[in-house]
Amino acid sequence: MCSATFSPTTATREPAMTRESAIARTVAVFDDGRFQATLGRRVAFRTESQDAASLPQLYAYLSDEIVPLLHSLGFGCRIVDNPVPGKSPFLLAERIEAGAAFTVLTYGHGDVVRGYDAQWREGLQPWKIVVDGNRWYGRGTADNKGQHTINFTALEQVLQARDGVLGYNVKIILEMGEEDGSPGLDEVCALHRDFLAADLFLASDGPRVSASRATMFLGSRGVFNFDLHLDLRDGGHHSGNWGGLLRNPGIRLAHAIATLVDAKGRILVPGLLPEELPGSVRVALRDIEVGGSAGDPAIDPDWGEPGLTPAERVIGWNSLEVLAFTCGNPAMPVHAIPATARAHCHMRYVVGSDAAHFLDHIRAHLAAHGFDDVEVRGTDVHMAATRLDPDDAWVRWGLASMERTTGRRPALLPNLGGSLPNDVFSETLGLPTLWVPHSYPACSQHAPNEHILADVTRESLEIMAGLFWDLAEQGPAVVQERAA
Repeated sequence: MCSATFSPTTATREPAMTRESAIARTVAVFDDGRFQATLGRRVAFRTESQDAASLPQLYAYLSDEIVPLLHSLGFGCRIVDNPVPGKSPFLLAERIEAGAAFTVLTYGHGDVVRGYDAQWREGLQPWKIVVDGNRWYGRGTADNKGQHTINFTALEQVLQARDGVLGYNVKIILEMGEEDGSPGLDEVCALHRDFLAADLFLASDGPRVSASRATMFLGSRGVFNFDLHLDLRDGGHHSGNWGGLLRNPGIRLAHAIATLVDAKGRILVPGLLPEELPGSVRVALRDIEVGGSAGDPAIDPDWGEPGLTPAERVIGWNSLEVLAFTCGNPAMPVHAIPATARAHCHMRYVVGSDAAHFLDHIRAHLAAHGFDDVEVRGTDVHMAATRLDPDDAWVRWGLASMERTTGRRPALLPNLGGSLPNDVFSETLGLPTLWVPHSYPACSQHAPNEHILADVTRESLEIMAGLFWDLAEQGPAVVQERAA
């Protein structure tokens, strides 16, 4: 893999511009239409990773769109095939400066969910940006083409503002299969661990807590899916002849679930709960408001773990959800006692949970409550919980940079309520992880009419330019503080 290495004699040269002017030139790319043109070109690639026929488009997005940009910025690039046969490729890139004080790794994904072309509102289409007031519509505008385009644009402008000298190295991994479950991501990172070695992970995905408030998050809740099966007999039997004599699997499974979680959503199995809600997490969440924006559902105030705020319940604690429940034929019910019942459930869980033994805890709990006839099956859907310490020096640095740029205190989430493959970066690569999202909760991510907000995008360009600039000015001191 080739990479540019820059002369150490240039590393001490004073930049031609200031932080403010670097941010201004980044915003100018948005204001004069260059950003929209670039993003429009990227949205036009039909990179639907869930469709096997899209594989040529996934490669083309990297080779035809991203690699030329990175080459122009001095990156050496390599497209890596997925170790999982038939799955999407990865782009690995690096820009090395001689004498650099530290290294930053960033990430994005160029794939999208299916376009659902026919379901978009009249006048809109998934593969072309359509501007309607403050909204820019198009598949991938929010997830994730718009977000990594913001980051690459800011990095490009800061590089130019500093005469091509950052004082730190930049490495990139761009995957094309995140919407397909990130197959091969962990394996690729493990295989190329030395190449991807860094001091900080800084990337963007997911939504802010609200459109009006810049946000940083440090990890994500894990996800663990499991199924409950109850098979009582070979077939259904007439309820008039057998009602009151045969166990009904739907009733029995409902009561089994009720031993796991109560009527107000509180988890009743101690082994499914985290060890604690750390004080640093509670402090970080004390000014976080969940919901309340247009289109958001009303929060049920008495649902979930009692004694916790809404933010603590969805970000700092675990939840157990029943995603699907079937018994008999709901579409065409008959007067027969069903033979079987099924429930598809999952856990969202935080750091400090005994996820490796969730199935054991569930089985033991059901057996102790007389439901040893309910079979508990794990699935292949499992993503680890991660969380960087909110008191970490990189966190303090990042929040200060964002506040300096926006003039407002950003929201800090110790982790997302949802899930990302952050464990690959925090565990496999062992990096402190900072995520700065550029979308917002009502962006219709994964749905028809996906969009970004122009004002949020413009502010995000400012934020990222400030972060990349401040890394050059302050990053070495943060590295030394953490080492001490």
